[in-house]
Amino acid sequence: MSSYANHIATVQARFDAALTATGFDSVLIYAGQPRVAFLDDNAAPYKVNPLFKYWIPVLESPKSAIYYKVGEKPVVFLFQPRDFWHAQAEVPHEEWQQHVELVVIDEQEKMTAWLGDKLAAAAFIGEDFAEPVASWQVKARNPQALIDHLHFHRAIKTSWEIENMRAANKLAATAHLAARDAFFAGASELEIHHAYLAAIAARETQLPYNSIVALNEHGAILHYDMYQTKAPAQARSFLIDAGALYKGYCADITRTYARESGFFADLIAAMDDAQQALLSEIKPGISYYQLHVSQHLKIAQVLSEFGFVKGSAESIYEQGYSSAFFPHGLGHFIGLQVHDVGGFLANDRGDAIARDPRHPFLRLLREVEAGQVFTIEPGLYVVDQLLEAHAGNNDFNWQRIDELRPYGGVRIEDSIVVGEDGNNENLTRDAFASLANH
Repeated sequence: MSSYANHIATVQARFDAALTATGFDSVLIYAGQPRVAFLDDNAAPYKVNPLFKYWIPVLESPKSAIYYKVGEKPVVFLFQPRDFWHAQAEVPHEEWQQHVELVVIDEQEKMTAWLGDKLAAAAFIGEDFAEPVASWQVKARNPQALIDHLHFHRAIKTSWEIENMRAANKLAATAHLAARDAFFAGASELEIHHAYLAAIAARETQLPYNSIVALNEHGAILHYDMYQTKAPAQARSFLIDAGALYKGYCADITRTYARESGFFADLIAAMDDAQQALLSEIKPGISYYQLHVSQHLKIAQVLSEFGFVKGSAESIYEQGYSSAFFPHGLGHFIGLQVHDVGGFLANDRGDAIARDPRHPFLRLLREVEAGQVFTIEPGLYVVDQLLEAHAGNNDFNWQRIDELRPYGGVRIEDSIVVGEDGNNENLTRDAFASLANH
């Protein structure tokens, strides 16, 4: 069997189990459709329902749907309207079409007519803000128990999913190298962003998330996406957090660069070492929370060695000092979504893992299992809003912190496939390595 054939068989088995466990015998997964802006007829960029593209790699056919009944062949209703205003999304002939019953429709009423009484017995998963979808008579709309069951199990990726994520990482790495070169050539943030898109022939709406392209102090703004149109007089540092999509699967990569050797370049190298040291600790059976705390201790050691904060790594962490420099979570699941869901699920019944108030922004608390894919993205920044709580604290070397402020900060992010016995795959570093060999 091909990897996709194995994948869709796995998806079917997971839906069989989820539907049976939650009292449904069928499901209608709606791809979604664009929303128009308030008081306007201009639609925002369309993003497909992730549970739709879980079955088939079709991303740009809104108003389509998949009907699946336990144990039966899935039916894909591919919406291709008769419309002279807009170009049709091209759907090439691919392997997925061999594993489904394909029904091409140009009106949604043709789908409901085909389904007949089956619609009323189906659970509906998707957005239903528009007519006629909002008025469809279904058994349940987005039942949480069904969604939780599916989300818990899709944290374990199939071989086909990992193949797609390898390809997505190679695309993103290609674009990252182009952005890096634009930075060293003196480009503005907007020009760097354009170089990124051009390197992989992508539109902005075809990326999985808004890219962070931050020069100098902008690197301290965690979700910075303003893009200055003029280059600064002196571009000291560059932080880029940007990804790519391949067949609906995401890459999410962050790198930080210093224009010149010296203090900030040394800090980047130290953070890279701290991240790499943590990667060696990833193995099935430990919790992601343990990894997060371990990374805090490693960053605390960097804070001590570079003279930002006085004390041992343990004392810096225990007093909460490291959180002023590393305020976000260590990472998150990744796959069909950049921030793939299910990170707080204790089981497929929907029981939640309690969040730790000390680390409220951590997106993943589950035990590490083989087959999971998640990011590892430690950071160290000068965030004045967080440092205000420590004003006047003599444990902080404020002069040394001022030296870092013009550079913003450092973040380094890789995506890891968890293997058995710590035999992990680094999708991100492998992608960069493959490009270096060409």
